[in-house]
Parts: sequence; C-alpha cells; structure tokens
Amino acid sequence: MLLNDKTVIITGASRGIGRAAAVECARQGANVVIGYSGSDSSRPLVDKLIQEIRELGRDASAVGAPAGDPETGDKLVESAVSNFGSVDVFVNNAGICPFHSFLDMPRETYLETVNTNLNGAYFAVQAAANRMKDQGNGGAIIAVSSISALVGGAMQTHYTPTKAGVLSLMQSCAVALGPYGIRCNALLPGTIETDINKDDLADQQKRDYMIGRTPLGRLGRPEDMAGPIVFLASDMAAYVTGASLLVDGGMFVSLQ
Repeated sequence: MLLNDKTVIITGASRGIGRAAAVECARQGANVVIGYSGSDSSRPLVDKLIQEIRELGRDASAVGAPAGDPETGDKLVESAVSNFGSVDVFVNNAGICPFHSFLDMPRETYLETVNTNLNGAYFAVQAAANRMKDQGNGGAIIAVSSISALVGGAMQTHYTPTKAGVLSLMQSCAVALGPYGIRCNALLPGTIETDINKDDLADQQKRDYMIGRTPLGRLGRPEDMAGPIVFLASDMAAYVTGASLLVDGGMFVSLQ
C-alpha cells in the first residue's frame, strides 16, 4: 500500500474529486480527515463516505467548516492529530466556480470565490505545514489547481486568478518548505465532471465541444484525479516538489 498508516487531510471531500481521492487514499492504507462545507445537505454524503472508508479497513473523521474561513485549517489539523496522531498529507481541493460575466461581476461573488479558493487555501496549507514541520518527518502538500490557471475564460475572470494563485502558492511553498522535507505540488485538472460544472455541461453543444477538444475523447471523471493525488502523496514521488501535473486528457496541448 502506498500510503500505509499515513494521515491524509482532504478539503472539499464530500463529493467529486475530493471524495474519489478520500476513497483511494483509504484503499492505499491511509486514515482520512474529511473537510467539507458543514452544510446540512453534505452531511449524509460525508456519513456515507466515512462508512465506505471504514469498510476498506481504515478510519475517517469529518470537519464541517467553510473553506474560506482562515480558522478552518487549524480545525482540520486538530482533528487529524486528535484522531490519528499526525498530519502526513494535506490535499487542498475545496473550490467554487459560480460562472458569471466580467463587466457585471457582483463583488460578493468575486470575494467569495477568492476567499474559498485562494485565501482559505493559503491558511489551511500554512496550518498543515506548521504541524508537519513540528513533527519533523516531512510531508506532502497537494493543491488541486486547474487548467484554468494557464488559460483564460470569459465567464471565469474571478476563478482563473485563484487557480493561478494556488499553482503559484505550491511553487513558492516548495521552496519555503523544502528544508523541512515537505513536498508541495499542484494538479491541474481539465474538464472533470463534478458539481462545479454540472450546469455548464448540461448544454449538449458545450459538452460535445469539450469532448472534441480532448484527445482522449472523453471528459474526466473524479476518479481520474485520485491516482495522481495518491502518487504525489506517496514516497513514489519522494523527489518531486514544486511540480505541476496536467490531468486533462490532453486538452491543453490540443490547439488544432
């Protein structure tokens, strides 16, 4: 098992990419702290995820708190330490993308997106890194950025800067935390079918266009992200830090 007896914190883990990553980390031997928004609608999903992880022979705890709250990272670390004794891997996956045009972007939409996707990520990464430093055993931090960190989007002017920021955060943290043996890397998914883009992909013409742009001929599934997350979390990536990995079916390089 690649993550045997490690403790993994995953934000935005009640569904989508985070859920798939939580299950795969447990399958690879890890105990998991599930970060989720704290909404009543998410709790049944979290309970089901905890049950699935326990059926795999591992354990899980859950922390319901807004990703944009600077205190949430501390709560996640506290849960990991009190339940499992350590923080070995931190996966920042929480994010929102309420599609909206630029010229009439509501300030509250912009600020909520930046707080959830970037500001909250900064403080959560900081909390996890401080615990890893104190433990003295190194660790792995993985941020789910996006292909949108590299390209523009007319309806994503509030979102793309946050994903570019998360990518840059991992690059800088790789330098800052390398002396402590803490590796920091970013994953850049392409079009993965999740709740974040469900309404957008309900447009069949848009859906067909995105598939046509993808050399592998299909949209991504949350499970497509789980393997890369486990790889970067594991000792198989012991000399990988400051890296960014596209997980997009070839979409980024498909220009013609």
